[in-house]
Amino acid sequence: MELRTIVVDDEQLAREELSYLLNQAEGVTVIGQARDGPEALRIVSELDPDLVFLDVQMPGLTGFEVAREFLTQQARPRVVFVTAYDQHALEAFEVNAVDYLLKPVEACRLEQALDRVKRHLTPSQQALANKELERLVDLVTQKQSQRERVAIKVGDRFVLVNANEIIFVSLIDDAIKIVTSSLAGTSNHRTLDEVQSNLDPAVFWRVHRSHVVNINMVKEIVPWFSRNYILKMKDTKSTEIPVSRSHTKRLREYLKL
Repeated sequence: MELRTIVVDDEQLAREELSYLLNQAEGVTVIGQARDGPEALRIVSELDPDLVFLDVQMPGLTGFEVAREFLTQQARPRVVFVTAYDQHALEAFEVNAVDYLLKPVEACRLEQALDRVKRHLTPSQQALANKELERLVDLVTQKQSQRERVAIKVGDRFVLVNANEIIFVSLIDDAIKIVTSSLAGTSNHRTLDEVQSNLDPAVFWRVHRSHVVNINMVKEIVPWFSRNYILKMKDTKSTEIPVSRSHTKRLREYLKL
């Protein structure tokens, strides 16, 4: 049996790399690609695939939101999530019967995921998978709702702000600095990784070992040495944030630079 498969990822290179690996696998045919959630929903409705490889972190509709929509449609493909950042998602995957892959995807791990899908294609197992997928989406949605408010220490008090108000988070002199349009303060978290785990990974990008930015709060992108960039942010000081070489590629692809 051929698994008719669709790959969904907002990064073209990631789509192409995963599609290449899938086309090398036995019993798999990639019948389409989608670059965002709405396009994925349209293609799945039109082509009715057996399997969808679904990126978790996408602008607009996240992978979990797309999966929730699958559950309301007549076409209900099996889903394998692909993720690079969300530790909360990984915790959820570990206790649910839904598979996931970590970026960069390794051929041997992909083969394991495909074998698991092929073993669970009976109608009864598909119904169970749908229930587990629904549980997973609900669990992750609950975890993500905990990220909506962030405490910022300003002087001797803590101010609660909506996460989407944060412009950037930086590690400066061993302190975690958080800046919004109206205030600047510090976090009680010890590392940037801890802060980032409580923020939406589709919006808050680690662009440097010392900086996490709200990608929606970038005012200007300035070319820098060695094809790198400086980000001018939308705070009152128009703070300049460097983008490290390892993160420049993702920025270029996302913003079509």
